[in-house]
Amino acid sequence: MKSRTSYGVLLTEIPEEERPYEKCLKSGPCSLTDAELIAVLLRSGSQGENVLLLARRICGISSSYPGLLGLYHTNLQELTKIRGIGPVKAVQLLCITELSKRFSRARLSRDLNFNDPASIADYYMEDLRHEDREELHLLMLDGRNHLISDQKISMGTVNMAPASPREIFLKALSSSAVSIILLHNHPSGDPAPSEDDIGITARVLHAGELIGIPLLDHIIIGDSCYVSLRECAGVSERIWKHGSK
Repeated sequence: MKSRTSYGVLLTEIPEEERPYEKCLKSGPCSLTDAELIAVLLRSGSQGENVLLLARRICGISSSYPGLLGLYHTNLQELTKIRGIGPVKAVQLLCITELSKRFSRARLSRDLNFNDPASIADYYMEDLRHEDREELHLLMLDGRNHLISDQKISMGTVNMAPASPREIFLKALSSSAVSIILLHNHPSGDPAPSEDDIGITARVLHAGELIGIPLLDHIIIGDSCYVSLRECAGVSERIWKHGSK
């Protein structure tokens, strides 16, 4: 006879209509809590603990990022430290977070417009807003402002992703880019540009004017917000006052 454990009742002891899988069949996935969604995907718990209780513990993996956000800030090693999570379940969870990013990008890709900073920021938001370190990306465009290539130039610290104009334009030239856009994230969630951000933007703009590959914008990603240095009053005047035509 199966007994209760110190972690709660067995899943079979929960009324059938309240079990995640059955609840989804009856009312659809939108009726499930975050933990219930994870429970359905994992399918099984661990010895002495049902899958729903395991899923609730997974949602509490990070004290800094509660709920599902914690999965964006974890890795395979940290996940397998959770009792009941082995390599298979850890990989499942990592794939869930990656799928969520790709779903977001696929939904936004149809409306992506490299003439519109808001469109660009929306497209890259889910990829970058959860990162713990700054990443600098180089978007290289053709003569019709279509994307040729998107390359990560550097990954830095919490508040800096160093890169040089030389490194940026070597990549731009090798890709036959006609123009470029810089994009990076602020792990703090505040996209306000720092003096370092303004400085590197001015240097890249100047180098681009000399080489003939204009810098169209530098976009900073925060937490569900962004700043376009090209559109930022005051900053734009400092950098683009002799702007490329």
